Amino acid sequence: MSAHENMEQAEHAAHSNKGIALLIAVLALFLAFSETLGKSAQTAALSDNVEASNLWAFFQAKTIRMTTLRTAAEQVQIAADSSTDPATKTAMAKAIDTWKKTAARYDDEPETGEGRKQLTVRAQEAEHKRDLSLARYHHYEFASAAFQIGIVLASATIITGMIVLAWLSGALGVIGLAFTAIGFLAPHAVHLF
Repeated sequence: MSAHENMEQAEHAAHSNKGIALLIAVLALFLAFSETLGKSAQTAALSDNVEASNLWAFFQAKTIRMTTLRTAAEQVQIAADSSTDPATKTAMAKAIDTWKKTAARYDDEPETGEGRKQLTVRAQEAEHKRDLSLARYHHYEFASAAFQIGIVLASATIITGMIVLAWLSGALGVIGLAFTAIGFLAPHAVHLF
């Protein structure tokens, strides 16, 4: 081999390595985006899960209070029915009425949004938001894996000189972009698990 041919090969290798380095840089950039989006989605899912759990706990507390008041009202009603004293009957009837109204308010309180019916809706909305964030998170995780493997394959291209690895790296980059887009735009469109 002549010196001229060696220089041409070195120039070609340097040009090829610059292209591979650029591919690695682009894949790393997309990896950073998918990781950031994934962590954000994961944090949102955890937050929404806590909110749903809190709302369901509040729902349960309202149910316990409502049941306690209804049971007390029924017991006092039995006592009032057997009472002969009109003043006692009136006092018991007033207590029963108050307890029944409070129990009804625990079940349905649209003014504050804290009745059992409203809490059910709010908890289900929080669960829906959680599920959406989890779906996004899973797609971003797949995207990150594709970008990471693509970076490894592109790096191996420099060491081995096998251009097919660069093509596989580029294909994984496209797959990673697709998963990022699905996670961002339509996380429920593709179900992997």
